Parts: sequence; C-alpha cells; structure tokens
Amino acid sequence: MNNQTPPAQHPTPQATEPLPDMSQIEISPNARKTLWLAAIVAAICGGLYGYDTGIVSGALLLITRDFHLSSFYQEMVASAILAGAVMGSLLTGWMSEHYGRRKSIMIVTAIFVLGALACAFSPDVYMLIISRVFLGLAVGGSTQVVPMYISELAPAHKRGHMVTMFNIAIGIGIFAANIIGFAARDAWGWRPMVAIAAIPAAVVFISMFFLPKSPRWAAEHESLDSALEQLQRIRTSERDIRREMRRIHANANEETDPRDIGWRGLRQPWVRPALVAALGVAFFTQAGGLEMMIYYAPTFLSDAGFGSSSALMASIGISIIYLVMTVLGSNIVDRIGRRRLVLVMGPGSVVSLIGLGIMFLLHPQPGSMGSWLIIVFMLLFMVFNAGGIQVVGWLLGAEMFPLSMRGNATSLHSAMLWGSDLLVTSTALTLVTKITLGGTMWFYAGVNLLSVLFVYFMVPETRGASLEDIEEALREGRFRPTRGNTGIVEEEE
Repeated sequence: MNNQTPPAQHPTPQATEPLPDMSQIEISPNARKTLWLAAIVAAICGGLYGYDTGIVSGALLLITRDFHLSSFYQEMVASAILAGAVMGSLLTGWMSEHYGRRKSIMIVTAIFVLGALACAFSPDVYMLIISRVFLGLAVGGSTQVVPMYISELAPAHKRGHMVTMFNIAIGIGIFAANIIGFAARDAWGWRPMVAIAAIPAAVVFISMFFLPKSPRWAAEHESLDSALEQLQRIRTSERDIRREMRRIHANANEETDPRDIGWRGLRQPWVRPALVAALGVAFFTQAGGLEMMIYYAPTFLSDAGFGSSSALMASIGISIIYLVMTVLGSNIVDRIGRRRLVLVMGPGSVVSLIGLGIMFLLHPQPGSMGSWLIIVFMLLFMVFNAGGIQVVGWLLGAEMFPLSMRGNATSLHSAMLWGSDLLVTSTALTLVTKITLGGTMWFYAGVNLLSVLFVYFMVPETRGASLEDIEEALREGRFRPTRGNTGIVEEEE
C-alpha cells in the first residue's frame, strides 16, 4: 500500500518556479577540482573531530598527573566533548537549514578554533571539562552538516566515496593525535597538543568563503537559478547538469504536505523506515566499542601489564588500522554497497571481541604469546569494525532522508551517533569494574552481533541511487529490504 500522505501546496515560493534556461550552460573549467576541493576541505572537519577526540588518549595520562584525577574525572574529561557534541548536532540542524550548509561549516570551524584554545589554557579540571563541552559543539555540528553538504554536492555514482572522505579525515585526525600523543607528550605537554588543532580549523574557515553552496539547499531556499549556478561550478558535463536540474526542479515543484517539512515531517509514517534504519545504524556505529578502543586502549593495556610506551604504541597501531581500513572502505563502498559491506565485515568484529575477552580473562603474563594475542585481537577488531559499519555509519544519515526534512533528520542522526558514543565512553571504565575487562569485550561482541542482524533486516542498499530515488522509494513504501530485493534502484545479493 502507498503510504504517501495526500498532497498539499508547498509553502515556499519555489513551488511554481519554472525550470531555468539551460540553453547556454557555462561549465567552469575547474569544476572537477572545485568539487573535490569542496569535499576535501569540508572533510577536514572530520580530521578535527578525530584529533580532538583522539588526543585525549595520550593527553589523559598527562592531564591526570597534572590535575590528580580520579577515574571518575578521567571519564568526565574524556566524555565532556561528547556531551557537547550531542548539543551541537541538534543546534546545527536548525542552523544548516536557515543559513545554509556552507555558512554552518564556517561557524562550526570558528568554534573549533575557540574551543581548542580554551582547552589548552584551562587552569583546572573544571574549566577543562567546560571547554571540552564547548569544543564538542563544533565536533557534533561538523558531523551533522559536513556529510550532508558533501552528499548534496556529489553525483550519485561518487556519493559514497566522497562522503566517506569525512571518515578518512577522522582516521587521519586520530592517527595524528596518537603520533603526537606518543612522540611529543614529554617535550610538549598536553596543552600544546590540544591547541594545535586550531590551525587546520582556521584554514577550513577561510577556505569555505570560496567554495560552492549546496545546490539542493539553494534550490529550496534561494532559487533554481542559484542551484544551476552552483551545479555549473561542480559538474563537468552539460548533460549531467540538465538531468540533475530536472530532478531538482521536479522535487522543488512537487506539491508537498506541510506535515512533511522539518521536525514534523520526521513523524510521518512514510518516513519511519528511513528514520529507523539511519538511527539504528548510527547507534550501532558508536555503541559497537570502537570509540572505547580509541579512548581507553592505553588504559586497558596498562591494566593488562603492558608498559606505558607499549600501550601508546598499540594505540598508534589501532589508529593506523582505522585509517587504512577507512580508506579501503571508502574506495569500495560505491562498488560493493553499504549494506553488503556491513554484513561481510560485521561477523569479524564479533569474533575478534570474543577472542579479546578470552585473552583478558586468562590474564597472560607480559611478553608471553597470550599478551601479544591481546594486541592481535584488538587490531583485528579495528580491521573489521573500521572497514565495515564505520564506513557507512555517517554516510547513511546523509543520504536517506527527503530534502524537506533533511537538515533536522541529519541533526537527529548526528545526535544519536554522539549520544551512543557518550554512553559508551562515560560507562566503559565503570563497566570494566563491574563485569571485568573480558566480560566487557563479550558485552560489545553481543552489540556487534545485534548490529549485523539489524542491518540485514532493516537497512536497504542505497548504492547508485540518487537522493531523489531514495525519497521516491520512501514515498512509494518500498524502502525496506525484502527477500530477493534489497536495493533501492537495483537487485542486490
């Protein structure tokens, strides 16, 4: 049955706007470069997120020494940025709709600069926690607006690769944080380690002045002529521009029920399958234990008998694996597909965490074969988790929702990511004390198993589908995967 609600007149002036004259399309000679530059510059925000969240892994030992922190305050320092990220996710959704994706990224990067400097100059742990909450506003805001901005710039056949550049940047940021945390912790101290993130944030802020707006935001909030102008800056084919403008024009001129707009639209029954799928994947992306590994790997390994240098070196190995697997996943996600990637890699995460839990339960002696198996299982978990659900977690939220509610939906999606991350980070050490380190790994193995089952039953394949194709599937009630037909635009598996 078709779940589409009865149409009503769209409240915006674009409802009757004619298709712009496309007889004299002027393609920019730098269109390809502009598209990739916009994606890369915006994705640097992912690197800032990776660095600002990852640097705590190495800096926390120094901060604990300087401020004499208990385990409770260690959790507070680590998780404060995540509390801010939840708030930033929700606030940026409104901002990205009213002021545009590009301007929102500029505001977010300004907060990155101020937040990094505030953390670096914090005189005590309380001010450090407050500063990391403020910095978290930028972290959460970037994860809401950047994937959406890139997804609205990218052509359908490149969207997966281009949006997951955000994930690659996260990996680069985490890797840089671990390298600096290992190599410079004694020479620099933790304050310069935190402050240095302000430099790339300032670069992104300045660069965004010269980059295009989202054509789809321009069509909805400015005019179709403005949308055409933006497309001419980032497309290399007149045919592609005409085809895309016709889809944008048709979408902008559809008679839309006012109930399908913004937060109200997210409550409509026909949108519910996308909401369940995107928010579910968002939860499992963070609740599967990867952030726990990034934040607390040195702490876990120190408790297992490894020296501080060995523990920090293992963190570097974890960040390298994360980066390599994210790059590989980004390059194959448009060929293999989002759904299949999770279903192939997810079981490996489950097995790795079961093995890790067994090794922690056995308490092998430092330097023994068992102690090195701990490292092996930890790295294997990163291989499967970073190369699977981490690749698609941010991507699906940026591409599953209709334009009329996309800003609010991606805001909710980002808040779910950060809320589940906050839940994991703020309870990880407590969970270890309650059910042991081995038991904690088994708990997260169960979470990863649930994620595989959830994707199998609830998440369709969006590979190769335009944003308009996905909205059409929702409106026609054929979004959810069924036996023999798991894809939006083609048969899968």
